[in-house]
Amino acid sequence: MQHNPQTAQTPVIVGISGGSGSAIAKRIIDTLLEAQISVVCTITSGGRQVWAQEMDEPFSRALDAWSANECFSYYTSNQLGAPIASGGILTRGMIVAACSMATVAAISHGLGDNLLRRAADVTIKERRPLVLIPRESPLSAIHLDNMKRLAELGATILMPAPAFYLRPRTVDEIVDYFAARALNAVDSEGFPLSASLQYEGISRDAMTTGPEDVET
Repeated sequence: MQHNPQTAQTPVIVGISGGSGSAIAKRIIDTLLEAQISVVCTITSGGRQVWAQEMDEPFSRALDAWSANECFSYYTSNQLGAPIASGGILTRGMIVAACSMATVAAISHGLGDNLLRRAADVTIKERRPLVLIPRESPLSAIHLDNMKRLAELGATILMPAPAFYLRPRTVDEIVDYFAARALNAVDSEGFPLSASLQYEGISRDAMTTGPEDVET
């Protein structure tokens, strides 16, 4: 991963709420810490419950491993006095992975009743990149309205739909793709997509015959 050393200590906020997709959050944090880029993490009670159901390790074990890295900071969701609750603290942006529909609704209406939602509200008001990875299907009109509202405010809505054109063979490859896309959405120059994750177009041999090529 390429990054500017002068901004490596400007943190990326990673919020984890009660939506399915804990593996994506873990991969995002692991990737940032491997690159020695600062991370500030917060997780809701719903996020902890989903993590316990989906992952092979409890969240506390992952938290212990991350906390051994000096680039990592953690605050519980009820610590509304944490630095990321203030716009005076410079950040590179925020990723919520995964983002429950309750969290989408709260952020879209400015409800900062826990640290994750407050940090997202601050990210919006400071006009910093906000990336939400919502995991819900099918989506109701309520969900769509809330996401539309956030998109109009500048947030990136990154639905976890696999890039089938890359022909992923494992769940890990799909997780890698979404972690990379989320980071790229925060800072496309600091977190460029690797060549293996970029769309190369359709090869000439794979293209079907167009109407203009049909003899009459």
